[in-house]
Amino acid sequence: MILTYKEAYKKYKNDYGIEKAINNNEIYKVSRGIYSDKKNLDLMAIYSKKYPNAIITMDSAFYFYKLTDFIPQKVYLSISRHARPIKEDDIVISYIDDKIFKIGRCVKEIDGEKINIYDLERLLVELIRKKSQIPYDYYKEIINNYRKIADSLDMYKIEEYLALFKNEVNLSNTLLSEVF
Repeated sequence: MILTYKEAYKKYKNDYGIEKAINNNEIYKVSRGIYSDKKNLDLMAIYSKKYPNAIITMDSAFYFYKLTDFIPQKVYLSISRHARPIKEDDIVISYIDDKIFKIGRCVKEIDGEKINIYDLERLLVELIRKKSQIPYDYYKEIINNYRKIADSLDMYKIEEYLALFKNEVNLSNTLLSEVF
């Protein structure tokens, strides 16, 4: 179980109790203000706890959904354009406009922890939108894996998500020609 400092303080009554639990290997300090009863945790679980308003996206989400076997070295997060900036070496941040930020957000579980992550349909739209910024081979691998699951995708959601972007027609044409 991952605990924030506030949760650890409540559980162990004070800073001394937290230190004692760390020394007795009851909990481990995994990041500033983040503690866990497990030594090795997935970075997505840690950063989802540390930044509860952030949403896992792009490379991290593609790996989570098994659309690629490439293990990202950093965690890719989306945050609101008006949120306080996150400065961590192993995080890549996308600042998203508030009106589309939470669209497609769902909650999944990893290492027994709940994480905020975009659904497959939103990720497909993001992949198409950022096609020119992604290495060709990596893009093709993910698109090919989307083709394999195309029948299970919710087309209504995809159309709804596409309608939120200015270049909806171009995105839609690309999507239809490459996936469906």
